[in-house]
Amino acid sequence: MTAIPQGRTRRAGLVAATCALAVTGAMVLSGCGGDDPDAGTNGVGKLPAEQIQAKTRAAAKSASAVRLSGTVVSGGRTYKLDMRLKPDGGTGSVTSQGSTFGLLRIGGKLYLKADAGFWNHADGSDGAAGKLDGKYVKVPQGDPAYKKFSGFTDKDLLLDGLLTLHGKLATDGHHEQAGTGTIRITGDAGSGGTLDVSLHGRPYPLRLERAGSAGTLSFFDWGKDFAVTEPAKGETVDYGKQLPTS
Repeated sequence: MTAIPQGRTRRAGLVAATCALAVTGAMVLSGCGGDDPDAGTNGVGKLPAEQIQAKTRAAAKSASAVRLSGTVVSGGRTYKLDMRLKPDGGTGSVTSQGSTFGLLRIGGKLYLKADAGFWNHADGSDGAAGKLDGKYVKVPQGDPAYKKFSGFTDKDLLLDGLLTLHGKLATDGHHEQAGTGTIRITGDAGSGGTLDVSLHGRPYPLRLERAGSAGTLSFFDWGKDFAVTEPAKGETVDYGKQLPTS
């Protein structure tokens, strides 16, 4: 057996130790600088865009309540919404063309609340404005306004129409909304809309940019219940079969 000189042994040991430290250091640096952005999340960030959209729509539909705020462009008009919605009702405010009015729906009953200025604009006179000012006006179900305005208070109907991206779906990286990490999905590279989906807890939608510059909405307070109660009799007005035309 050939004896190995002691110096060579020490040098070999030093090289081995140095290599081990280098490998360890590389692993540590890799762990710090190459973190998996989906580690500790709900995992939807790793899914194809089609599956993410399906999961976020399912999460939104099953949620007991939600609040949404932002703008919706429909029929050539821009509506600014601040609504709280749940399956059996909703409440909040809508602003359009400089006028703001409140909406309250309890089951099939829909009420509209606005000031005298709104009603003056609606019927072109002050005949009804004084009586309706600040009152909860019951909207007849046969009135065209019922279908139009109740849609703003119908959770499933509204979200089903909003949470649809158009064109080819794709993911567009990890982002953040109000301190919550999100995965963004797009339709036709953004021209068909963009949707930020929460990476924590349920994959709820948190922010939507609608296709064709048709508005931007933020969603929050998912699952946070709220009360919808009938207004007092002294605060309500039954206008009849049809409201003044706005």
